[in-house]
Parts: sequence; C-alpha cells; structure tokens
Amino acid sequence: MQLKPLGRSPLQVSPLCFGGNVFGWTADEKTSFSLLDAWLDAGFNFVDTADVYSRWVPGHTGGESETVIGKWFKQSGKRDKVVLATKVGMDMGDGKVGLKAAYIKQAVEDSLRRLQTDRIDLYQAHKDDEATPLDETLEAFASLIKQGKVRAIGASNYSAARLAEALETSQRLGLPRYETLQPLYNLYDRAVFEQDLQPLCEREQVGVINFYALAAGFLTGKYRSEADAAKSARGANTTKKYLNDRGLKILGALDEAAKRMGATPGQVAVAWVMSRPTVVAPIASATSLEQLQDLVRASQLRLDGDTLALLERASSEA
Repeated sequence: MQLKPLGRSPLQVSPLCFGGNVFGWTADEKTSFSLLDAWLDAGFNFVDTADVYSRWVPGHTGGESETVIGKWFKQSGKRDKVVLATKVGMDMGDGKVGLKAAYIKQAVEDSLRRLQTDRIDLYQAHKDDEATPLDETLEAFASLIKQGKVRAIGASNYSAARLAEALETSQRLGLPRYETLQPLYNLYDRAVFEQDLQPLCEREQVGVINFYALAAGFLTGKYRSEADAAKSARGANTTKKYLNDRGLKILGALDEAAKRMGATPGQVAVAWVMSRPTVVAPIASATSLEQLQDLVRASQLRLDGDTLALLERASSEA
C-alpha cells in the first residue's frame, strides 16, 4: 500500500484512517480488537482517537476508546505498526478542558497511560481554545516533542483564520507547527472546508485527515426515511441533519455511481473524499468486519471523470 506523508512531518500513513470513536462504545472490546487486527492485516496503519471518546455515552467518563486501544497494544504487541493519533482539549469534566500548557501536560500523561505507550505519533488540539494564547499551546506541544512523548502535532475544528494564525505563530517563534488539520468534510459538508481551509492547507502543505467521511453513516444509504433513524445509536441526529432534499439528491447520485462502479454508495463516498486535493487520509469508522471490508474496497476505487462530475452536480451547494 502506498503510504503518504502527513504534512511536512516524517510520519507516513495509509490513505485511509480508522476512526476510533466506536471503540468501547458501539464496538465492544473483543470486536474492537478484531477490527484493529483486520485493519493492519489489510495494509493500513493509521488510527485516530481522542481522550474524550466516548464521554457522551451514559455511564462513560471519557478515555474509553484510548483504554481499548491500549489493551490491544499490550495484548497484540503491534504498537510499532500503528501511526497513532489522539486529541486533547474537549471537556473531560472537573475543569479538564482547553489548551492551557498545564492542562496539556496533564492530559498527555493520562492519554499515554490509557494507551499503554510511551509516545503519541500525532497529538491534536481537538478544538480551538481562544481563551489561551496560541504561543502557550504551541510551546506546550513543543515541550512534548522535545521529550519524545509526541512526534508531530495537528489541529482539529480550527477556522481558516485561526489555523493561519497558528502557523504564523509557529514560524515566528521557531516552534513546531500543526502538520495536519482534521475538519468536517464529506460529499454533503463541503462549503466551509473548500472555501477557506482547503486553499490554506494546500498553500502551507498541511495534511487533511477529515472526519465524518460518511456523514455519520448517511452517505452509505442507510438512512433514507425518518423511520431509518432507529437503525443506530446516532441515527436520530444523522437523519435530522442530512435527510432533506439535498441529501436525497446526493444519495441518488451515489446510487447511480455505485451501480456504474460495481460498488456501494458508501464506498463511492469514501473514494470521492480520497480523491480531493489536500486530503491525505479521510477518517471513517466501522463496527463490524463487514463494514471494515467496505472501507478496504473503497480505498481501492478510482472514480472516473464522468462519475466525479455526477457527484459534483448533486452535491453542489450553489
């Protein structure tokens, strides 16, 4: 499998990233282990998680996903085969939130303990913290890189203006820079990324590892009516956001493209994101080996010009 560089960092990753938000939530520990094993067996090496996964689940406190990955590392001995990405900054409760230096120092130790590893390959600011000066955050990350606890850093959910400011701050102060951006981007959610963030990432050689490549499952064709909301834990939110005239138009185009390509709508949707400028590795999740095989097949699809034009027309927000 052809690996790709993450920004200007030395990290080389597979062209698709496994989203670890499902580990310890909709995929139990045993299933998560089998998914991680199968991911590596298929030739992929990139896994993304966050300290806050899956705090939104009743009874969870955050750290569940990292804990599952850590147990798998210990049991499998496969840590060195994985480019591991995690994040800091979302509210973990008890005042544990944001990107102040003292908190980053504490949070990285918590993540390393849960992950049962001595380093994080890509450590990301999960969202912008406008209350903390960028230089304080970047200096804290620089310290972690110097200590060998982190290899590269990235940003998630940053606006173009703030990402540009962060990159300028790094350059001005001689600090490590955000090598990646993790934005919301898929066939439905296009405008915000393409208008300002994409040109910036292209110009600055920032690698894009977008989340919700399948629009929370909508682009698989799983949700086509309000009744389908009951199909999964996140079905109600998915249908509320995406089940509208534009969403159905996109599903129609995906159906047609899938028929042409001998593929599924979800595979085509992932292949479309993989074909986009600046995108290094879209992030997508699976909760079964069957779904994981769908992602493997998606990574092998090459969309022709006519198919890309069909999807462009359907997903245009003009």
